[in-house]
Amino acid sequence: MKHWKILKKTGEFMTRFSWADAHPLLTEYYDTEWGRPVFADRLLFELLILEGFQAGLSWLTVLKKRKTMQIAFSGFEVAEIVKYDDNTLNTILDIPDMIKHRAKVESVVTNARAFQKVQQEFGSFSDYIWAFVDEPVVRYYEREADVPVKDELSEAVSRDLKKRGFKFIGPVVSYSYLSAIGMIQDRL
Repeated sequence: MKHWKILKKTGEFMTRFSWADAHPLLTEYYDTEWGRPVFADRLLFELLILEGFQAGLSWLTVLKKRKTMQIAFSGFEVAEIVKYDDNTLNTILDIPDMIKHRAKVESVVTNARAFQKVQQEFGSFSDYIWAFVDEPVVRYYEREADVPVKDELSEAVSRDLKKRGFKFIGPVVSYSYLSAIGMIQDRL
């Protein structure tokens, strides 16, 4: 149903955001992943990295390169990524179809180490990130233009993640991340 999405959990219909209709890959992502609550640490890490790579790029670009990134970054397995050295990073940067931004590639290792520390402190990254809310924050907007790019929650999460050593996670990236993992659920 073009322009509509059924929310599996509630059976509720909602208008699809226009960005999701711009390309079939975006539509598929929107209809099957975006905004669904995520609790698995591996997927939480993957989406954190993908959102960071989006900074300065389009989400479509990142989605087109997602499979390459999954292979390059060991399926986003944190325990593997923390072992990466400069040679590994150089090899990744040489992969065809990889986003060739050295600081972003290096941030994957930095973020994996910070992610692992959070897991050790809280038992899981999921327990840590979901502790910022009691339940998903659901807000309705009349117009897509009214949806914010950041809010108090994304600013607080960004501040805390940066304090813990994470990179490429400003308030706007944080808002996108929290939306992707279903913690913030903006609807039209």
